[in-house]
Amino acid sequence: MCLTPLGLARAVISPNTSAEPIPLAGSIDHANDEDADSDAGDSMHMSEQEHGHVRRLIFTSHLLSTWNSRVFEFGAFLFLANIYPDTLLPASIYALARAASAAVLSPWIGSYIDKTDRLRAVRISIVGQRVAVALSCVALFLLARFESMRSGVDSTLFLAGLSLLACVEKLSAVLNTISVERDWVVIVAGGHEERLRDLNAQMRRIDLFCKLIGPLAIAFVDGASPEVAIMATGCMTMMSVLVEYWTIARVYNFVPALQAPKEVASTRTDRTMATKIKSSLAGTAIYIKHRAFLPSLALALLYLTVLAFGGQMLTYLLSLGLSSGLIGVLRGISAIFEMSATWIAPRIMSHIGPVRSGIWFINWQILCVSIACAFFWLDYNPTVAAIGTVTAVIASRVGLWGFDLSAQMIVQEEVEPIHRGTFSSQEFALQNVFEMLAFASTIVFPRPAEFKYPATISAGAVAVAGVLYAVFVRSRRGHLLHWSKCVERHGKKSGAHGWTRVPGHDIADQADDPEHELNGLLPAAGRA
Repeated sequence: MCLTPLGLARAVISPNTSAEPIPLAGSIDHANDEDADSDAGDSMHMSEQEHGHVRRLIFTSHLLSTWNSRVFEFGAFLFLANIYPDTLLPASIYALARAASAAVLSPWIGSYIDKTDRLRAVRISIVGQRVAVALSCVALFLLARFESMRSGVDSTLFLAGLSLLACVEKLSAVLNTISVERDWVVIVAGGHEERLRDLNAQMRRIDLFCKLIGPLAIAFVDGASPEVAIMATGCMTMMSVLVEYWTIARVYNFVPALQAPKEVASTRTDRTMATKIKSSLAGTAIYIKHRAFLPSLALALLYLTVLAFGGQMLTYLLSLGLSSGLIGVLRGISAIFEMSATWIAPRIMSHIGPVRSGIWFINWQILCVSIACAFFWLDYNPTVAAIGTVTAVIASRVGLWGFDLSAQMIVQEEVEPIHRGTFSSQEFALQNVFEMLAFASTIVFPRPAEFKYPATISAGAVAVAGVLYAVFVRSRRGHLLHWSKCVERHGKKSGAHGWTRVPGHDIADQADDPEHELNGLLPAAGRA
């Protein structure tokens, strides 16, 4: 079986054949943010052919980065399970160190992104990931080949080294994700709403594709030979580094706005440790006080869940007697629903904007996870309960990724260029904290019979996320649902026809007025 991701690129990356893009309606004209216009200025004049070329380059780089990250992320746990078959302790320590590093150190990464040349930051992330994975594969291969290294001091040293390399790999992945998905993509879109929606959707499509196919591919090879699987992982990561390096440099050279120097506040080079800590806390203050804080926090809260086809829920389903093959089929169906959200969400956002689409998607997820949770508490036959829970969880994935794309677009449009790294790194840190709390919930309630308690906590987290987002929508639009604008179309039956954009730049001010939509969309007849 060929694992090289370049062979899968054509199945995931497709050129943009859409009509002429529409300028961003939800973009905020920040008072002291001249960078926002300069970022978009050079990119927004790219022709469709030029933009398509840049898209293919950035998608190729993202595919390789995500493929290698997903393969190693899953493979590392698989390899450790094979090396230490009688204990989960090494894998648990490894996972905890990896997640904790992202939770604690992500804010510093954000500050680094905001102050560093864009190409340099991404190249460091590429090299950091690839070197960490390659060295990890060497260590894992030695542990797999030589049984004497699996005990005593050697085992402790190897595990410590693997945990340290896992931290480097995770932090490099965070650096790459924030740089590309939260900064480069916005600039490449050049101020066009349609282009930004399409870029976000395709990037997420690539993520989900690699999340499904990558683990299946490496698991298939591992079933034949764990040592071959380790070598294949290491070889793939080293083979792709030059292609990633080259494609991302081509994007950088093709888009002049990416080359523009960043505006950063002047800082002293001889700062004390206390000053550095104060600077880090200032990043947290920027995040909490920002107008995009609530949708970002709501999105991060969704990581506190066991109601997904991860290790915790899979273990629970196996305890009910479901076969591994059936669970694999169910996971595949779930992936199809997740992928469908990357087509559904952009279409809905094109009609009603990301703010309104977000409230519909999060409510759909609340409904689905509530139904899934109810099956744990109601007195149903275990088989019926399992079917009901799995069906509801699968359906909830559309809401999850639809809300993810909606919230991501809000953050991209609202966060100033000089704060993109700082803001997104705080969000990523919270995501890892909530993910660790999800693992902690199954540590506190480890028995399958107690799985209903972590499931209820997960449903509660989604509900809280929904409330937080509702507060954001209410504060921006003056209402949650405006039926006269959602349903009543003054005789217009379908599509977005009959809607025109409100002129003017300061959408933020308009958002405080209940008579205006945040995205600047009003029925033509309604403005007469």
